[in-house]
Amino acid sequence: MESTAQSSKAIALLRELGAADIEHPGGTLLAHLVRVRDRLARWEARPALQLAGLCHAFYGTDGFATALLPTDRRAELTAVIGPEAESLVHFYASCDRTASYPSLADPSGAFHDRFTGTVSTPAVPLRRDFAELTAANELDLVDENPEWRKQWGADLLDLFTGFRPLLSAHAWRDCEDILAAS
Repeated sequence: MESTAQSSKAIALLRELGAADIEHPGGTLLAHLVRVRDRLARWEARPALQLAGLCHAFYGTDGFATALLPTDRRAELTAVIGPEAESLVHFYASCDRTASYPSLADPSGAFHDRFTGTVSTPAVPLRRDFAELTAANELDLVDENPEWRKQWGADLLDLFTGFRPLLSAHAWRDCEDILAAS
C-alpha cells in the first residue's frame, strides 16, 4: 500500500478516535498532526517518517498526555500505517524528554523510555528520525501559537542547536528561520 493510501486511512482513524475534536496548542489535534506531516513532506522526509509525523500523538507524548490508543493496541495503528512508521510513533511517544533531550545528539547518549523506565542507546538513524519529528512538531506549535513562540522559542532554538548534527538541512533551515525571530 502506498503512503498516500496509508495517510488517508490514518486520517480516517484519527477522525474516528476524536482527534478533530481534541483541543491542542496548535488548534485541534488533527489539524496539528496534518501540519506536522506536511512539514516533514516539505523537508523531503521518507514516507514512513511522514506517516509517523501524522500519527505521533497516538499514544500521547511526554508533552501532550492525551492518547488516542493505549500502547497495548499498537497492532491497530500498525495495520494502518505499517510497522516502520508505527515503531517511530511508539519510540517518539515513549521519550522521557527531560532525561533524553540533553544527550540525544551524542551517539552513546541515553534514551529514557517513560513507558517502561528502561534506558537504551538508540542507533543514530533512529535519533535522526526522532530529532526531525521533534523539530517538525515544535515548529508547528511556534508557527500556530504566538504565546508558544514567546514562551518557548528561545529554548527550542537552544534545543535544536544541540540537535543540529541529527537534523536534515531542510529542518535546520526551518529552525533557524522560524526560531531566530523568537
